[in-house]
Amino acid sequence: MIALGLILLIIGLVVPAAHVLFTIGIILLLVGLVLNFVPMGGNRRRVW
Repeated sequence: MIALGLILLIIGLVVPAAHVLFTIGIILLLVGLVLNFVPMGGNRRRVW
């Protein structure tokens, strides 16, 4: 999800008419980061 957000962010920056893709890219990037760092289901992720 983070990679898709970055791709849409880059496309939104390169193509001036694709401002909607830029907004969707920011939302996907934020949601992906939150889901990555917040433990789901009460399980803690262990970093070894």
